[in-house]
Amino acid sequence: MNNRLRTSVATAALALATTGLAAAAPAEAKPRECPTPTISEGWYGDNRARLDAFIAEHCADRGDGNGKKPVAVFDWDNTVIKNDVGDATLYWLLRNDRIRPPRDGDWSTTSRHLTPGAAAALGDACPTGVRTLPTSTDARCADEILSVYGGGATTGGEPAFDGFDRRRTEPQYAWLAQLLRGWTTRQVESFAAAARTENLAAPQGATQQVGTARVTGWVRYYEQQRDLIRTLKAAGFDVWIVSASPEPVVDVWAKGVGVDPSHTIGIRNTTEHGRLTAHFKGCGTVRDGEDEMITYIDGKRCWINQEILGVRGPAAERVQPASRRQVFAAGDSDTDISFLRDATGLRLVLNRNKNELMCRAYENGDGRWIVNPMFIEPKKRKATPYPCATTGYTAGDGTPQPVRRPDGTVIPDQQDTVFPPS
Repeated sequence: MNNRLRTSVATAALALATTGLAAAAPAEAKPRECPTPTISEGWYGDNRARLDAFIAEHCADRGDGNGKKPVAVFDWDNTVIKNDVGDATLYWLLRNDRIRPPRDGDWSTTSRHLTPGAAAALGDACPTGVRTLPTSTDARCADEILSVYGGGATTGGEPAFDGFDRRRTEPQYAWLAQLLRGWTTRQVESFAAAARTENLAAPQGATQQVGTARVTGWVRYYEQQRDLIRTLKAAGFDVWIVSASPEPVVDVWAKGVGVDPSHTIGIRNTTEHGRLTAHFKGCGTVRDGEDEMITYIDGKRCWINQEILGVRGPAAERVQPASRRQVFAAGDSDTDISFLRDATGLRLVLNRNKNELMCRAYENGDGRWIVNPMFIEPKKRKATPYPCATTGYTAGDGTPQPVRRPDGTVIPDQQDTVFPPS
C-alpha cells in the first residue's frame, strides 16, 4: 500500500471512530433533583421552608458527585431522639448486674476526676470480690452509682468530680463509658440493643425502678429528624452523628435513622486485649489515656475536625477556615455550642432552655440560626430572660460569665420566643 492510500485509510478510520464515539456519548447529565423533607408538622414558623431552601442550595452546588460533599453533623440525645441513650444504657446495666467492680475495690481507678469522697462512698456502698456488681438487688450500691452519675454528687451530698476543664469534658458523662471497662465492644452493643428494645417498647412517659429511684423508662426517635437526615443524605450530604454518649451505644441507636457506625463519633475508650479500658482516645493535644477531652463542647469541635474533616494535631482544637467546616449542625444543649457555631450554613437548635445556646441562637448575629421547640414534650416558654449579659457562659474553671460575641462584646439578655402555643 502506498503512502497516499495508507493516509486515506487512516483518515477514514479516524473519522468513523470519531463519529461512533460522538454517537455513543451520553446526553448531558441532568442536574440532581433535590429532595425536600416530607414531614411538615412539628416545624416552627418558616423553619421547614428555610431547611428546604438550604438543602436545595447545597444539593445543586456541591452534592452532585463532582465535588466534596457538604457535611451535616447532628448531636444525638434530645436532638435526634427524645431522652438520653446513655441514661437508658446505664439503667439497663444496673438492673441487669452488668457493671464490673474496680480492681481491689479502688473506685478512684474508674475516673481520674473522681473525688476521694466519692471513691470512698462507692467503696463503702458496693461489694468487692464479685465478678459483677449485684445492683439489681443491692439498692444501696445502685443508688450510689446513680447519684454519682446523674447528680455529680454522692448520696451524702459530697461533690463527686473535680479538677477538669468544663469546656472540654464532663466527668459524669465520661464515667458511663468508664464503667464499661472489661467488656468488649460487641458486648456493650448487645447491652445497648437490649436497652433500646425496652425503651422503644415502653409507653411514652413510662418510668422504671433502679435501686430505690424511679427513673425515665422510654425513648423515642424524632420522626422529623429521621426525615431530615434521610433527606440530607438523598441530597448528597455527608451526615454524621457526634454524641457525648459511649460510641458503641450511639452506633446501635444511630442505625435507626440510617447512619452507620462509620459515621458516628461518641466517647471512645482505649482497649486492651480486645476489651474496653477506663481510659479514652485522645484528640488534638490530648493523647490517648489522658482522659481530658471527650465529645463535649470544645471537645466536639476537636473530634469533628479530627475524624470528619481530617485536621490533625493541635489545629484540631481550633476553628477551621470556612471551606473546611460543616455546613449544617443540629443540637439542643450548651454541650453543642462550639460545633454549632462552626457550621457555615445553617444551625438548627431544639429549645431546651439552655442558657448559652439560647443566648447565641436568639441573638442570631449572622442570621444562620433557626430555633424549634422539641418535637415531643416541648418546653414551655421560659418565664425570665436568658442571663446572657451576666452568667450565661460557663468558663473552663466553672465560673459563670457573660456570653460574648466573637469581637468580645456582650450579648444582652434574650427573651424566650420559640415555644409551643399554650
